[in-house]
Amino acid sequence: MIDFEQARVKMVDGQIRTTDVTYHSIIAAFLDIPREIFVPDSLKAVAYIDEDLPIAPGRYLMDPSPLGKLLQLAEIRSSDLALEIGAGTGYVSALLGRLAGGVVAVESDPDLATKARENLAKLGQDNVKVVDAPLEQGYQSDAPYDLIFINGAVEEIPAPLFQQLREGGRLIAVVGEGHSARATLFVKAAGTISSTAFFNATIKPLPGFSKAREFVF
Repeated sequence: MIDFEQARVKMVDGQIRTTDVTYHSIIAAFLDIPREIFVPDSLKAVAYIDEDLPIAPGRYLMDPSPLGKLLQLAEIRSSDLALEIGAGTGYVSALLGRLAGGVVAVESDPDLATKARENLAKLGQDNVKVVDAPLEQGYQSDAPYDLIFINGAVEEIPAPLFQQLREGGRLIAVVGEGHSARATLFVKAAGTISSTAFFNATIKPLPGFSKAREFVF
C-alpha cells in the first residue's frame, strides 16, 4: 500500500525545495494537492517521480521540478485571474486555483476536460472553470487575464494569447524544443510585449504550437 501523503512530502522536499522554490504558498499547494488522482490508474504508483507522466496520447503531466519553478516565476497573486492553456487532467489547474483568485483552464480534448472537471470537483475547487476550446485560441470570453500559463513546451505563442493579456499581465511559457527550451516570462506594458528567458526547462511539448515550417530552396 502506497503512502501517497508521505510520497507527496518527499516530492516537495526532494524535487521542489531543491530547485530554489521558496514561496510558501507554492510549497503548500504542492503539499496539499493529491497528484495521484490526476494520473491514470496504471501510473498512480509513480505519480510522484520527477518525470513527465503520460495522461493521454501526446499529453503529459508536467515534471514537478520545472513546474514549481515556473509557478514561482509567474509571481501569482491571490487577486489574479489566470488562464491555463492545456488543462489536461487538471493538476496544474488545481495548483493555480490555490494560488490565484480565479482560473479559466482551456482544454481541447473533451475526455481530458471531463476528467479535469471531475478531479477539481473532488477537491472542491470552485474557482476553476474548465472550458472546451482550441488551445491556441485561448478563451476570449473571460479576457483580459492577469496571468496566462502555458502547460507544456511551445515553439511559438499565438497572437490571440498576447491579446488576451491585461495591461501589466504576465505570460509564462517554456519556449523551444528539448534541452534548448527556455522558461520565459512575457510582460505586456503599454500594449507592447517584452520577454525575458530565465532558465532551461526540458518538458514535453504541447501539441498545436509548432512553428510553420519554411521551404528552403
